[in-house]
Amino acid sequence: MGRQNRQEELARGLNHRHIQLIAIGGAIGVGLFLGSAQAIQLAGPALLLAYVIGGMIMFFLMRALGELALYQPVAGSFSTYASEFIAPWVGFVTGWNYWIVWVVTGMAEITAVGVYFRYWFPEVPQWIPALLALLGVYIINLIAVRLFGEFEFWFAMIKVVTIVALIVIGLVILFTGWGNGGKIVGFSNLWVNGGLMPNGILGILLSLQMVMFSFLGMELIGVTAGEAKDPAITLPKAINATIWRILIFYIGALAVILSLYPWNTMDGNTSPFVLTFAKVGIPAAAGIINFVVLTAALSSCNSGVFSTGRMLYTLAGKGHAPQALSRLSSRKVPARGITLSALVMLIGVLLNYVIPEKAFIYITSVATFGALWTWSIIVYAHLKFRQKMGVQVEFKMPGYPYTNWVTLLFLAMVAVLLGFNSETQIALIVGPIWILILIVSYQFVKR
Repeated sequence: MGRQNRQEELARGLNHRHIQLIAIGGAIGVGLFLGSAQAIQLAGPALLLAYVIGGMIMFFLMRALGELALYQPVAGSFSTYASEFIAPWVGFVTGWNYWIVWVVTGMAEITAVGVYFRYWFPEVPQWIPALLALLGVYIINLIAVRLFGEFEFWFAMIKVVTIVALIVIGLVILFTGWGNGGKIVGFSNLWVNGGLMPNGILGILLSLQMVMFSFLGMELIGVTAGEAKDPAITLPKAINATIWRILIFYIGALAVILSLYPWNTMDGNTSPFVLTFAKVGIPAAAGIINFVVLTAALSSCNSGVFSTGRMLYTLAGKGHAPQALSRLSSRKVPARGITLSALVMLIGVLLNYVIPEKAFIYITSVATFGALWTWSIIVYAHLKFRQKMGVQVEFKMPGYPYTNWVTLLFLAMVAVLLGFNSETQIALIVGPIWILILIVSYQFVKR
């Protein structure tokens, strides 16, 4: 009971507006702005189908998380649910695993900030903007949860406005020929270059891992539950809107891109967003997208510091991390957990320059595997929750228990698909070793 009381001390400073945009921001990553060109080369126009499938899986996953979060809106989220409904060791592994996922993501994102910043100021050493970015998000998270929410709101708004602009401009080009020498393109590029599925079912399957990892961060809504005002109202609205966001932002933007350009002419290196904005004569199109991607990286780093601080706070409350991390600052934020996470991310900045690139790929592959673990645990914990507790809230997972098993099988398939790509194969080696280390660690931590 003591742990639960401490949990309630967190300030509920996130309102409906913040939660909605955090949910959107979590769903839209750098993957859409930069990585979509590579995914298009794998699946062609069938990438749209891959996003429909992946989007439905994420919808079920988020509904499972939503039902759990409404039953018990706590900051530790999936770690707490795993402990209660599966086993304490699973809660320990899931909490620490999610912490490392976001620490590693934070390391990658602050490095990205350095790279994007040098687009305008090539003479500035890369570590300076990386360090300033980490310092900035650390201070934001230390001051108040409401300030974190406010920054995430505006970071997400920049991404949303950019995607809506791409869709509107793209549709105008398609129907009027503006910026295309007056030539009306229409939608024929979706099927004339080898058909809708030029690389067959295999192309769709191979693109699924990229599709799913572009959704990493969506589960952050679960972590915000402990600090949301009126979680019973804000969480269902944010989660239900998930499917529409995926349809509009991902499928809408990619449908426009794939209609504008023959899929086999994209080089995989140039962002389709840059191509589209440049097409209609918008000056500094590349600069605009660079700014958007920079804010996307800052947003991800901001979310990383937020979620890792909360996860350490929850783990400490259960005796799964040093007790000192369970105390809150006078502003009702887990300052010690935030500080520890930021310090580890700082090591990441240094590691970037002293260890070979291969070692960094190994670390990020842990994050890849860790995401699949987290999602699977959410769905399985929901399954056990329903078996034990029955229906507790009106916000029910549709199609339970069949949709739970379909989602779990799908996530297992994505894990297997990691083995088909030489760059991600390492995730199937490093990931299980990391989980095993955590399981062994739990035996020592257990009283």
